[in-house]
Order: sequence, then C-alpha cells, then structure tokens
Amino acid sequence: MGNIKVSNIVNEADSRVTNGIGWGAMYWQYYQNQEMVQAKGGALSISKKLFVKTPTSTIIPIEQTQLKKGDKVITRLVITTDRNLEFVALKDLRAACFEPVEQRSGYIWREGTGYYQTTKDASTQFFFNYLSKGTYVFEYELWVNNSGSFTSGIASVQCQYAPEFISHTGGERIVIK
Repeated sequence: MGNIKVSNIVNEADSRVTNGIGWGAMYWQYYQNQEMVQAKGGALSISKKLFVKTPTSTIIPIEQTQLKKGDKVITRLVITTDRNLEFVALKDLRAACFEPVEQRSGYIWREGTGYYQTTKDASTQFFFNYLSKGTYVFEYELWVNNSGSFTSGIASVQCQYAPEFISHTGGERIVIK
C-alpha cells in the first residue's frame, strides 16, 4: 500500500477546499468463542495449565479428574522469552466458575523476578518492570464455586514497550459437576 493522493479535500469545519494527502487506517475485528481460540506465540510465549489440588496436596491435571464445587484449582502460567523485556503485562482471564483464594493485590518476588499482581472481577493480572531472557512459572489458587459448563479464559502477555512481542493461550471448555 502506498500513500493515496487526494486532491480537493473538503474541510467541513470551514468549507475550504485544499490540495493535500489524506491519511487513514483500517483494521479487521471479529468475534470468536473463547474455547475455539488457538494459542499463539513467538519470541514471547505463554502457556496455561489447570490442576486440581487434592486433600493430600498432590496435583492432578483437570483433564484426568472430574471437577466439583469446593475443589481447589491451581492455575499454572509458564512464560518463555528469548530476550530481555521491560514493562511486560500478563492478563489471565478466569472461568466464571472460579474464585481466587488470594484476593489481595501487591508486589511479589518469585522466580527471580519482581512483579505486581492484582486480582480483578474476571482476571488476575501481573505487571513486570523487567523480565530477563528465560522461562518463568507462576501459579495461583482458585476455588470452584459453581457447577455447569464454562469457557476457561485465555491468558495473554505483551511487552508494553514493544507491542509486537505478544502471545496468548488457547481456550477450552471446563465442566463442573
């Protein structure tokens, strides 16, 4: 695409006719059911896995068990980056059947990095000032509080200084008996 030369542009504010170049932009937006979203990654990538914590403190992937109200679920987010990044934001959307165990926001030091974690109505967000090259694993706990069929939320991570470094997980269906 190139520049489009537009002559005789009408400025409606004062009805003058001028010669010049017109600028514009287009974008494409569409909607998709979240469970049909495919994971996307690159230099910065993220994956999300859910586990059930049993009374004996062992963890079992949710695919290998039947979830029920009152279960404790662990969300594990794994971030991999092939370069050092500054000001990275991670947003993990929760399914409507989950309620976070820890609801306080605050600064945390874990996995050799510091970050601010905050809990919102439908998501948990992480903000990193600096994320050096490597792989990081972050976990937080949730309670199952509703039964039914739910769409699990996707997790997305993006560098705020270089927004081309972006990744998100795929969606899935969660059934609670």
